[in-house]
Amino acid sequence: MKKNLIKISTLTIASSILLSACVSTTDTSSSTATDAPKSTAGTEAAASGKKVKITYWTPFSGGDGDYMNAMVKKFNEESADIQVEQDPSKADDYYTKLQTALAADSAPDVAIVHSSRLPQFVPTGYLNTLDDAASQAGVNWGDYNQTILKSTIYNSKHYSVPLDTHVVVMYYNKKWLQQAGVLKDGKPDIEKGPEGYVKFLQKIKDSVPKEIAPLTEPNVRTDSFWLFWSWYNQMNDGGKVLSDDGKKSVLDNPAALKSIQFVNDLYKNQLIPPNIDDAFKMFQDGKAATLITGVWGTGAFEATKDLDFGVMPVPTLYDHPAEWGDSHTLTLPKHSKDDPAKLKAAVTFANWIAQHGAMWAVAGHIPAVDKVLQSDDFKKLKYRSDYADAGKSVAYFPRSDKWGLMSDAIIKEFEKMTIQKQTPEEALKNASKAVDGIANK
Repeated sequence: MKKNLIKISTLTIASSILLSACVSTTDTSSSTATDAPKSTAGTEAAASGKKVKITYWTPFSGGDGDYMNAMVKKFNEESADIQVEQDPSKADDYYTKLQTALAADSAPDVAIVHSSRLPQFVPTGYLNTLDDAASQAGVNWGDYNQTILKSTIYNSKHYSVPLDTHVVVMYYNKKWLQQAGVLKDGKPDIEKGPEGYVKFLQKIKDSVPKEIAPLTEPNVRTDSFWLFWSWYNQMNDGGKVLSDDGKKSVLDNPAALKSIQFVNDLYKNQLIPPNIDDAFKMFQDGKAATLITGVWGTGAFEATKDLDFGVMPVPTLYDHPAEWGDSHTLTLPKHSKDDPAKLKAAVTFANWIAQHGAMWAVAGHIPAVDKVLQSDDFKKLKYRSDYADAGKSVAYFPRSDKWGLMSDAIIKEFEKMTIQKQTPEEALKNASKAVDGIANK
């Protein structure tokens, strides 16, 4: 198994940013849960008075960590036959730790793996398929959002239990939108198409104090790529980066150029002001009218005193809704000798966590189980229902074990564009060339 380790891409800057972005800093004063089946695994162990013990690794800290701790505690209290021991890690070194453990045959029984990371682990044989154990544990795959579930299926086999999707959404400051006359019945009043969105932002720029950003986004990092990816995937002829065999870039195309030009214009015309470092804090401090970032901001913003805000999906500018997103999923790492009882217990636990997604939604994430979205526990959470439907139109990055390196290369070219060091055409051409080079290594 060790020889396969070299096939797994090392942690990259972009993926580290993505992982840390999912870490919430929200208040955990309340948690909710939906009704879900009780644990049924390990009945023989229960009969003998012993619980099946399983280990569980997560990259969660802050608010996310607190909510997951509460969920594991609740499961352990409810389960008569399974005991879960959680080992949280720092996001920055989580995948390095997991890769090392997999190579050393000392991996946990359950591990969080992002959907975007599955292409690094599935082909190497490091993860168990779940179908047999899931069948024994009574998992109903029909319970899950099929768009999210699809991101966990390879060669018609299930490799993880999806917990959520975390997408980019648009947060808006009601005070500034009201002042600009673009707030109607408490919601942003945005006319159709890219022209309508530009008009919306321009009205804000013309109406609010000069120090208030119409839209706040960093000039560097991955945020401009998230914007591009969302609008590129809204086009009927968009969304492609790699050829079907994954060996050639197809990114340099008219739809991609249309999206990247639109993003560049937002920066160039200073609807996104220059030299922004911490866009999240800028919105939190009331110094921005809108912000497009991940749903993990919801908990932090609602805990911010005197911030009167709302949230909605990324504006649909083209043919259909779409927005960048990723998912936390629960996987079963493979061991040299797997214990069937532990596999069943692990899937039982993973399914329980997903079925109790209303507790996890407090952190801002969109639960992967459809019925959770209809539960009273979820509906009573403010803001979440305003973007819950985005889970149906999430646009995942392409499947490639080299995607981390490709993403870094694309972001590097986008950064040069957003600081006006190269044109959109040059950024797209150079990004495509870089992807070609990585794909053929």
